[in-house]
Amino acid sequence: MPVEFLGIAATNDGSETTPRSSNGAFDKDYTLRLARAHEEHGWDRVLFAYGSGAPEPSAAAAYLASKLDRLQILLAHRPNVSYPTFAAKTFATLDQISDGRLTVHFITGGTDHEQQREGDYLTKDQRYSRTREYIQIVKKAWTSRSAFDHDGEHYHFADFVSDVFPVQQPRPNVSFGGSSPAAYAAGGAEADIFCLWGEPLAETAQQIESVKQAAKDAGRTDVPRIQVAFRPIIAPTEELAWEKAHRTVDRIEARKANGPLSRRHSLTSPENTGSQRLLAVAERGERFDRALWTPTAKATGGAGNSNALVGTPETVAQALLDYYDLGVDILSARGYDLLDDAIDFGRYVIPIVREEVAKRDRAGAA
Repeated sequence: MPVEFLGIAATNDGSETTPRSSNGAFDKDYTLRLARAHEEHGWDRVLFAYGSGAPEPSAAAAYLASKLDRLQILLAHRPNVSYPTFAAKTFATLDQISDGRLTVHFITGGTDHEQQREGDYLTKDQRYSRTREYIQIVKKAWTSRSAFDHDGEHYHFADFVSDVFPVQQPRPNVSFGGSSPAAYAAGGAEADIFCLWGEPLAETAQQIESVKQAAKDAGRTDVPRIQVAFRPIIAPTEELAWEKAHRTVDRIEARKANGPLSRRHSLTSPENTGSQRLLAVAERGERFDRALWTPTAKATGGAGNSNALVGTPETVAQALLDYYDLGVDILSARGYDLLDDAIDFGRYVIPIVREEVAKRDRAGAA
């Protein structure tokens, strides 16, 4: 099966190891430079993430889509920030601007405090219920050429029909992530792509089975594609890679000493199941399988995509192929020096993985 690579569409050069430069939260030149580096070095798409105080991602994505011809866009969206009919029009317009290069990643929200910053006071279970209803409405708005009414638990409207539709037919793909039973249920029912954070192979295999079972329980005959995310730390030799890994954690700790890394996430007691799982893995040990390394996750409180893959490009590529062999066909990667690491990963890791996947495909066909 084909393999795809997802990078990050950061709007500034800051990371857990490096404060951003003085150009502000939305540095247009850097945003474009980073995206071009991805497009020119073999990546398939980039993620525009969402934060309550961050630059608005759909506007940033539209800017990027108008500048680049091939790179695809994964747009993160929280259902609490707009009505689903409005969002459906926004997404359809962006799919037109990008000539059909859009996938939408729906975020339920794992932290109450972060959600409340934009007026969302629903409980986590209520948020999952709302997200499922929201996705269903967006899908219908994308595909219905006649007016329809909706009377649901969270949304009520009458006689809506959009006058703008996506380039992609019947609709763009829907992406979803999470590690709780509620997340498996919602994503298993509605997602085309289900996103996981990098855990050891055994735990990842269990999560994939949970997603498949949730899809079956929802009455689907297909299953979502699986995406897994990592923080690659690569160098020409194993020794240099591990030295770089330890320097990376030292830099994270140094940044923490000067203030919080994020206003969105607790370093010690995260609310979301995904971060709790990453910290639980880190408590069991630092190294797993071929190259998975947990101190980066521990240092950041399991914030988001935070487990590393450490080694030479060949080692990291083989580790990614271990996940591919589990059924993961979208590999998400983001370094700590966003620009240089995107270039290095594209030059030295992606070609190895693509070549090995092609060999597997040829062997399977034979």
